[in-house]
Amino acid sequence: MRILHVLLAVLFLMLQGAAGQHVFPRPDDPCAIQNGRCFPGICRRPYYWVGTCINGLSCCRRYVEV
Repeated sequence: MRILHVLLAVLFLMLQGAAGQHVFPRPDDPCAIQNGRCFPGICRRPYYWVGTCINGLSCCRRYVEV
């Protein structure tokens, strides 16, 4: 019975792939997921650099004081 569940799960994943859907959708903007903003050039205060945006700009995030 357990093998039936595994086969159904594999079938479901194959059908999703055939339909062109992603099992784990990627976010469109990874900078926004890190609570950042895209700026041209370098990050200035009160922001610090956390990565690069899709369009090549700097992904900057605001300092959080605790």
